Amino acid sequence: MRVVSSAILAAIILHLAPAAGAEPFPRPASLEPQVRFWRNTFGVYSRSQAVVHDTADLDKIYSVVDVSANAGGLSPGELDDYMRYVSEIEVTRVRGILRRLHQAGANPKDLSAEEQGIFDLFKGDRSPDKFLDAVERVRSQRGLREKFAYGIQVAHGYFPEMERIFREEGLPTELTRLPLVESCFNVEAYSKVGAAGIWQFMPATGRIYSMNVGALVDERRDPIASTRSAARFLRHNYEQLDDAWPLAITAYNHGPGGIRRAIEETGTTDIGVIVERYHGPAFGFASRNFYAEFVAALDVENHHEAYFGTLDPEHREPSRVISLDRPVGIEVAARLAHTERETLVALNPALMDPVIDGRRNIPGGYDLRVPVSGASGFEERLAEFGAEQRVVRVSAPAVPSRRSASSKGGMATAHRVGKGDTLSEIAQRYKVSVASLKTANGLKGSQPIRRGQVLKIPGRT
Repeated sequence: MRVVSSAILAAIILHLAPAAGAEPFPRPASLEPQVRFWRNTFGVYSRSQAVVHDTADLDKIYSVVDVSANAGGLSPGELDDYMRYVSEIEVTRVRGILRRLHQAGANPKDLSAEEQGIFDLFKGDRSPDKFLDAVERVRSQRGLREKFAYGIQVAHGYFPEMERIFREEGLPTELTRLPLVESCFNVEAYSKVGAAGIWQFMPATGRIYSMNVGALVDERRDPIASTRSAARFLRHNYEQLDDAWPLAITAYNHGPGGIRRAIEETGTTDIGVIVERYHGPAFGFASRNFYAEFVAALDVENHHEAYFGTLDPEHREPSRVISLDRPVGIEVAARLAHTERETLVALNPALMDPVIDGRRNIPGGYDLRVPVSGASGFEERLAEFGAEQRVVRVSAPAVPSRRSASSKGGMATAHRVGKGDTLSEIAQRYKVSVASLKTANGLKGSQPIRRGQVLKIPGRT
């Protein structure tokens, strides 16, 4: 484990000028330390690093834990566990230093270089308990560089359609970058409290904004369907909160009612003043930083080549939407669309496992995305199928989700990535090479796989 001091960090950290444009997203000077912190979290610090910092003043960075030298051979899950372990140790250690500085008094002697560095972070603060007060504010933040870079790759395949939706709803297109904050644009994202998709909608909120959230279809998981709902949610916040985007964005995290209380208590709509002065019980670290994170995400995405080099957008199959007027099994739908089941699954992330596995039908009324190449004549071909051919009996045995029908040249196999799955483990399970697995799925270099992603397994005889 390597711990980088704040002094060394200042010499190596990347700093880019913020994106231009004061409106409609103002940048209060008081929020610049937060914006700077989150730019570095998104674009500089790696998943093998964790910043130990003060939660009130994000310019107070005590140390940076770096385990990259010890991370070789660890699976993503093992690295997560290791990072939590070493971060907790480092937070405890920094708290110990702060306690010692409190006991040492106003003019301590014989401080180590690290202790002196932390002591100097509090110059100008005359409170006799400043170090003791800071003990409870020590927090660690893991770097998101790799996740954020990959999120941008995925997002760039969706942004044109998302921006079109926001223009139709009369909203600034910059707001389409909010999912980079919410989920790092992880299409498969699920939170511990039940939020899902790139916009992290809770089930009840999703239904309020006209999304289908059920056992067969969950439109929160569909980046395009959920974007329409997110646009309306944000517009509703904006209209409720004095036509101020910083407040509407913060309300996306904290709720419009909570932000209205913050306005009443502070007597202002200035987001910088609210963040500094409002201390509502639910207005914690995440809410106080949400708008600053959004501004930082805009900066990093606008300058993504400077942070990450050239990023190739993830390929999205050109598609058309066909509104189903009747239920249909996914295997039949794939056949009628002249494609494979895994392609249809990838195009329709809102479909849930019972449908993907072939146990239940795609319900009537669902807007099915099919490849452009198979869209022409799809509805006519569907109409020609009798009900017995078209649908799956609910009582029928489940079709294994990881295998598709036999095809020429051997058995064509599909694997839905589960929690903790790695390419090497999947390759070993199906007795294929990692290289052939990457080639079959168009994966480049060390591009990560995502939970819920459907991978083609090379056919074998």
